[in-house]
Amino acid sequence: MAAKNKAAGINETIGATESAMKNGTETVKQGMEKVSKAYEDFMGFSKDTAEAYLRAANVAGKGFETLHSEIFAFTKQSVDDSLAATRAVLGSKSVQEAIEHQTDFARSAFDTYVGEVNRLNEIVLSTTKQAFEPIQGRIQAWVDVVQSSRAA
Repeated sequence: MAAKNKAAGINETIGATESAMKNGTETVKQGMEKVSKAYEDFMGFSKDTAEAYLRAANVAGKGFETLHSEIFAFTKQSVDDSLAATRAVLGSKSVQEAIEHQTDFARSAFDTYVGEVNRLNEIVLSTTKQAFEPIQGRIQAWVDVVQSSRAA
C-alpha cells in the first residue's frame, strides 16, 4: 500500500509539474506577445511622430518663407515711398508745403507700418498654429500608447 501511495504521490507531482510547466510556458508566451505588440506600437508611434515633426517643419519653413517675402516687399515699398516723399518735399514751393508733404508721409508711413506689423503678426500666429497641429496630435497619440500599454 505504501508503494501505491508513493506512486500516486509521484504521479501527482509529475502532473502538477507538467501543469506548472504548461502554464508557465503559456504565461511566458502571452508575456512575449504583449511585449512584441507594445514594441510594434511604440515603433509605429515613433514613425508617425517623425512624420509629424517633418510636416511641422515644412509648415514652419513655408511660414518663414511667407514672412520673409512680406518683410522684403514691405521694405521695398517703404524705400520707394521714402524716395517719393523726399522728392515731394524737395520739390515743394514753400516751407508750409514741405511740412505738409512730410506730415502726410509720416502719417502714411506710420499707418502702413502698423498694418504691416498686424499682417506679420497674423502670419506668425497662423504658421505657429499650423506647425503645432501635427505635434499636438502626437501628444494625444503618446497618451493613447501609454494607456494601451498599461491595459495590456
